[in-house]
Amino acid sequence: MPISDIASMEVITAKEETNLVDIASMMSEENVGCVPIVDGRRPVGIVTDRKIALSLADEADASGRTVGDVMTRDPITIDADASVHDAIERMEDADIRRIPVVEDEELVGIVTLDDVLVMLADEMDDAADVIEEQTPRF
Repeated sequence: MPISDIASMEVITAKEETNLVDIASMMSEENVGCVPIVDGRRPVGIVTDRKIALSLADEADASGRTVGDVMTRDPITIDADASVHDAIERMEDADIRRIPVVEDEELVGIVTLDDVLVMLADEMDDAADVIEEQTPRF
């Protein structure tokens, strides 16, 4: 199964110049935990709610700071036609939970560990149904 089958294809994005307060408000309004940072449609970074919260320990006043000050640059990405297994391996290798999905280096979606776990749970549920139907009751 290609990762594009489970990825969210409607992605909230921002520019490096976006103010931290504005991005935090955007994340709250959209109920997302991360935002890919783009130059045009090319992902150049990613910012998470956790990264923003931790940055406040260094400087509590976020009003003059931008996403570019705290984002993770050069994010790990995955091609839209890569397999779910490839995404899991990439997440494990990089110790991350979210990966921007790209086609020709342009952002087309995002996949999270939650997306993968929901898909795997659905697959396990389907397998359990087959076993239940084929197992005689004693």
